[in-house]
Amino acid sequence: MEISPFPFSDDCSAFFSLVQDFTPPEMASPPKRPRTALLEDDDSSFQELMNKLLAFDNPPELKTTANSNPPPPPPPPSISPESNSNRISTDFGDIDYLDFTAGYPNLIDSSISPKLKRPRSNSDFAGAVSDDSGNLPPRRLWVKSRSNAWWEQINSPNFPDADFRRAFRMSRATFDMICNELESVITKKDTMLRTAIPVRQRAAVCIWRLATGEALREVSKRFGLGISTCHKLVLEVCSAICTVLMPKFLRWPDAARTAAIKNAFEASSGIPDVAGAIYTTHIPIIAPKINVAVYYNKWHTDRNQKTSYSVTLQGVVDPSGVFTDICIGWPGSMSDDRVLENSALYSRANRGALINSWIVGGSSYPLTDWVLAPYPSGQLTWAQHAFNEKVEGARMAAKGAFSRLKARWSCLQKRTEMKLKDLPVVLAACCVLHNVCESRGEALSPDLKFEVFDDEVAPEENVKSVTAMHARDEIARKVLHHEFVGTNYL
Repeated sequence: MEISPFPFSDDCSAFFSLVQDFTPPEMASPPKRPRTALLEDDDSSFQELMNKLLAFDNPPELKTTANSNPPPPPPPPSISPESNSNRISTDFGDIDYLDFTAGYPNLIDSSISPKLKRPRSNSDFAGAVSDDSGNLPPRRLWVKSRSNAWWEQINSPNFPDADFRRAFRMSRATFDMICNELESVITKKDTMLRTAIPVRQRAAVCIWRLATGEALREVSKRFGLGISTCHKLVLEVCSAICTVLMPKFLRWPDAARTAAIKNAFEASSGIPDVAGAIYTTHIPIIAPKINVAVYYNKWHTDRNQKTSYSVTLQGVVDPSGVFTDICIGWPGSMSDDRVLENSALYSRANRGALINSWIVGGSSYPLTDWVLAPYPSGQLTWAQHAFNEKVEGARMAAKGAFSRLKARWSCLQKRTEMKLKDLPVVLAACCVLHNVCESRGEALSPDLKFEVFDDEVAPEENVKSVTAMHARDEIARKVLHHEFVGTNYL
């Protein structure tokens, strides 16, 4: 047996003498015979060992008597390294050992004898996986068989346009335009295991899920895809919509577009310099696992007598109902004025981006240098009543836009099963798709009409600017005594 040398030096006399000095008397080992005596008794010791082994191997009835002489032992086994040498691996490295049991097969214990593995060959498993010709078949990936007959039917050019519009809330031309815009972002390559999902099917999974609000299990059945695959496709396409389509269809208007918006609002309400109308709605969610109290909506809970949790969606729209600014994701426990103060629109307005412009809001917003809020209810003059009616008329553009938004994308009407971290991207994608449909004149079916109702809580401070208060009084007198004399109140 060959093992790596002892880690100490060859001369260990000092080491052993030190050990002997510290050895207690009661633990001292008996004196050993000199090495010369061992060499003289080698032959007798080996002979005695062979006799004991043979006696252990013989059955009891064949044992010799005490008076009889034992038979001579068999010749010792061959221990030539060339014939019986084997190799095993230990912590010390590879060790060669000799098979001393070659001459005594009965002494071999299978439980402790070393088991050497035979190297595998192709013949060991060729019969299990090979065909008659001996060639191994190609490797296959197991995929569950699903039917996509519904998608193949609706994707056919012969499918009625009215049914396509009912399923996706848009015409086939608008759907094709969206697919062409997103093709460079959502296209995937084929692999050796499977072919990639086409771009049209990827976009259809996302849009149909947003339009119908159906569960992922139903989406999986319609398109013949896995549930987790459908969930990933919805998030991927929504992210692509925000990346590619949002800069084109949802942006703050430039100077020329702002002038056109002001003219349109003044023609409909008589209030000058209105650059947009603002509204805040709540999107119901499942109770989150953390910070539950922050998302608790006490106003919806008191009105519906059912515990409600929500996130807010604030938007500014033009007279046609197209979003020009959105703020998504603040908890439902926050009031409208607090959501406004935490939005990017509020920061831009404080930096002077809305000079000589008004954003029309409801009674839940305070009067500031750029937010035009109605007079609080109470003892109002004729001019104040007339002004409130005109403000409400201009604000209906925002409320109507949110009504069409929730009617077109039914996933916003009920509690969503998405995670909070994924929800802002999905809500933003719904707003972008709403702008795409509104700008292309996609009419909404009357049977999809949805009425938006959100509790409006008056802010703690109704007026935050004295200058804005005087400007509002001047606008109210102009509305009453000039071209807009007739009001419902009068």
